[in-house]
Amino acid sequence: MATDLPALIPNLLTATDIESLEEIEHQHQHNSGAVRHTRSLSAAIGMKTLGVHKVRLTQGHYSTEFHTHLEDEEFIYILSGRATARIGALTREVSAGDFMGFEQNSQPHNLFNPHTEDLIYLVGGTNRDIDICDYPDLDLRQFRVHGERAAVSRSLLKPANPQGKTS
Repeated sequence: MATDLPALIPNLLTATDIESLEEIEHQHQHNSGAVRHTRSLSAAIGMKTLGVHKVRLTQGHYSTEFHTHLEDEEFIYILSGRATARIGALTREVSAGDFMGFEQNSQPHNLFNPHTEDLIYLVGGTNRDIDICDYPDLDLRQFRVHGERAAVSRSLLKPANPQGKTS
């Protein structure tokens, strides 16, 4: 639980509380052009298995490297501004009021803000102990196991059970 917020009503962040949360700059580990400014709403009230963040994306930046989660689910809801959404092989402009949802093993996706106006959005999703994330543009697979991450080129992966045996 954040200690700098008033504890008048448990589990409630007012708009003023949210704006007073520290905005943290995150640069994606696989894309130096993916820089977002984030306020973690769920962490501020102690949530563990669901992450919800208010994000500000400035001109010329990506939200993340183009990716898909094999275990976690994720959503994006645009509050203000515009951006280009890349979902699978398609690109489309998105703006305030648009919603995107990505189930497990969905199409890879990311956002890019080419506009002078900041893009403000809510992003959230499940936060499982174990997730696998594919980055198709990089031919990379990343494993997250209990907070630790490791990545390997997908071209180096081989079937662990090549004969189809279950034992």
